[in-house]
Amino acid sequence: MEAAPGAAFRQFFALGKVTRSPPIETNPMKKILFALFFLCATVAFGQTASVRDNNPQPTEFTDHVQHASLHAMGQESSLLGGSAYSYEHGERPLWEFETVKTVTPLGDTARALRKEHAMDKKAAKVWEN
Repeated sequence: MEAAPGAAFRQFFALGKVTRSPPIETNPMKKILFALFFLCATVAFGQTASVRDNNPQPTEFTDHVQHASLHAMGQESSLLGGSAYSYEHGERPLWEFETVKTVTPLGDTARALRKEHAMDKKAAKVWEN
């Protein structure tokens, strides 16, 4: 039996047939390693991308001519306004505002919540699977 011309070609490349590739298995370890590699590569490029040259450039500050020279001081001005003396009452200390706090023990609070929960409305139907 002789095959039709080009049959070997079609068979080799599977022309004319629709074949499905096997399902691709996702491996979370591969994804994690790829993400880690990508992160490390980004960090490595970020450290070297802005480097121009290795020559130190010392910081030079501008010179101020009047920095340490003698000169007259400014006129004295009063912070009190117009009078020589003023008096204010000031703030009251915090201990004068002390309020008595009643602290409820935790056990009493738990008992009250348990009683309140017992009196709450219960469900009419109970579903069990």
